[in-house]
Amino acid sequence: MKFDTPATTNPIDQLKIIGKPTDRIDGPAKTTGSARYAYERNTEVPNAAYGYVVGAGIAKGRIASMDLGAARAAPGVLAIVTARNAGKLGKGDFNTAKLLGGPEIDHYHQAVALVVANSFEQARAAAQLVRIEYTRAPGRFDLSAEMGAAKMPASSPFSGEPETKTGDFPGAFAAAAVQLDASYTTPDESHAMMEPHASIAQWKGDKLTLWTSNQMIAWGVGDVAKTLGIPKANVRLVSPFIGGGFGGKLFVRADAVLAALGARAAKRPVKVALQRPLMMNNTTHRPATIQRIRIGAARDGKIAAIAHEGWSGDLPGGQAETAVNQTRLLYAGANRLTTTRLAVLDLPEGNAMRAPGEAPGLMALEIAMDEMAEKLGLDPIEFRVLNDTQVDPEKPERPYSQRKLIECLRTGAERFGWSKRNAAPAQQRDGRWLVGMGVAAAFRNNLLTKSAARVRLDNRGMVTVETDMTDIGTGSYTIIAQTAAETMGLPLDRVLVRLGDSAYPVSAGSGGQWGANNSTSGVFAACMKLREAVASKLGFAAAEAEFSDGMVRAGERVVPLAQAAGANGLVAEDGIEYGDLDKKYQQSTFGAHFVEVGVDAATGEIRVRRMLAVCAAGRILNPKSARSQVIGAMTMGVGGALMEELALDKRHGFFVNHDLAGYEVPVHADIPHQDVIFLDETDPISSPMKAKGVGELGMCGVAAAVANAVYNATGVRVRNYPITLDKLLDRLPPVV
Repeated sequence: MKFDTPATTNPIDQLKIIGKPTDRIDGPAKTTGSARYAYERNTEVPNAAYGYVVGAGIAKGRIASMDLGAARAAPGVLAIVTARNAGKLGKGDFNTAKLLGGPEIDHYHQAVALVVANSFEQARAAAQLVRIEYTRAPGRFDLSAEMGAAKMPASSPFSGEPETKTGDFPGAFAAAAVQLDASYTTPDESHAMMEPHASIAQWKGDKLTLWTSNQMIAWGVGDVAKTLGIPKANVRLVSPFIGGGFGGKLFVRADAVLAALGARAAKRPVKVALQRPLMMNNTTHRPATIQRIRIGAARDGKIAAIAHEGWSGDLPGGQAETAVNQTRLLYAGANRLTTTRLAVLDLPEGNAMRAPGEAPGLMALEIAMDEMAEKLGLDPIEFRVLNDTQVDPEKPERPYSQRKLIECLRTGAERFGWSKRNAAPAQQRDGRWLVGMGVAAAFRNNLLTKSAARVRLDNRGMVTVETDMTDIGTGSYTIIAQTAAETMGLPLDRVLVRLGDSAYPVSAGSGGQWGANNSTSGVFAACMKLREAVASKLGFAAAEAEFSDGMVRAGERVVPLAQAAGANGLVAEDGIEYGDLDKKYQQSTFGAHFVEVGVDAATGEIRVRRMLAVCAAGRILNPKSARSQVIGAMTMGVGGALMEELALDKRHGFFVNHDLAGYEVPVHADIPHQDVIFLDETDPISSPMKAKGVGELGMCGVAAAVANAVYNATGVRVRNYPITLDKLLDRLPPVV
């Protein structure tokens, strides 16, 4: 199905099932433990051996020698895989560094060996006996020290151009009556998902099956095949349940490749799960940023000039954190400048983490907007409203398909009681607590990508959907079932959904908050093709046939849907492909975050007291799971504001707090009641579903709203995340 004109009325608009708050159909399997994750495939893969990964003990240099004698002689050891005996290996399109290092070392904890044994304990014990001598080389680990050498990265479909200029920013900024010039930093962060990167590999002849935890099945097949030097047709990836990803499982990592190599060496299935320290140092993370923002405005608050410059670092051949990109689109202003610079760092790979670009970018921009509003003597919401735009500021001929930022801000202000906020900081107390409110805009682009599905109708009237789409806890099973049920006129319990298998048609996959809109659009396309086949089989005109309550109606004739299946059933396969509507219209999602905090006047302890998110993100397919996504994102935003930081050892180039004891994330006691409001919005320019994404929008701007609330409570402006006690204590107002 080619989507190249705005959607008109279609079967989804019935809203009998779509748009209803629906329990997740995978919920019972997960709560009873019957949902099997990548490491738990004991039925399909009995008698699997265990692999334990040895990570490099240096960040830069080479292996001088590796003594495997004691490890090979250890009890239960079946094989040891290293770069020396693994055979020729390629590098996947989505991997910056080799997944099996040696003799050259690219980063700390790069995998250099896999020990395979009969039990996990035997593999772990033997891995401790591997003796490696290294020759260290100087490394570049400090982003601030490498800023001067940072270069403009290459453009890409995801990142866009590294630099944009509109008008005369230097001149307009110099002439502006009110100016802000401030720098902000965000730290390295870890995905810290519950389920580790884990895989089980099994060879049958030259065919490889990998049960793995991976968000993007087709990408994974391609990279495994390229790394191992085998045809893609010989690789099957299976990933029906994923215990969290946040972007950390978009790409194949060492667990998958080493499991395959280990299984080939041991001649039996092998399972590998990365240890938590290797999840932090061996896989990807959100890279640190340094950001400079300049805003110039007239006395009335209209922005005349805005610039956002961002620096981040990655391994050679890596990519930048695009923290400036939302500034190209969010606020009006005739004179504009954005630049992205990438430094070469010898740290573990920096890459996508929930809302890459916008999450760290808004952490800076939305503080800057508050700082500028204060300089102008304006309410922070009114300043944002004053500088709203209904067109792309860099390309004014390109309007937004939908843009309800003002409505998000106004709705949130009324619901949250913003009018009760004291604009002067450090004025409101509740006992020992200094109390403040903060606001921030939320923004995330709506990304479109092809997605396909196969649907089967059987003679029981059941419809089975097959697509390689994944469910990372987001509710994909449920919204796909809702889509098929709505389109085919069936109750939800007459639809079976099968996901996460490369044997199925290629979907959008889970990432970039594009999964829901695109994967359901692909299922809709396949179901519409199945409707045509059903109508043809029953002798109906496809345009006149109505599908409802398990029946097909046209005129006076009413026939059970199951009757069209016959003995052999009907199968249809199709997908969604997009035209150029996203070129003609800027497609984005918007929101507003409101936060109230209390700060202990003596200790500086910060407690989040209330949170509200208002989202405008097209049609909400399942308000129940969408709300769950947003409150999870809000929680993650609190982590980014107050506690998350990979502590970097700048001498030796590794993240010190590489476990869940040292890397702090919010727990239940940190998070208050959270409210979520979805504006009533459909976007017919986005897709036939008229939906967009919401799972990353819910995080964008949260950290800045917390930071702005802390400032309102204390009068202390912190521009370097996370906002920890040491950044407040000596600047707090006197204790009365």
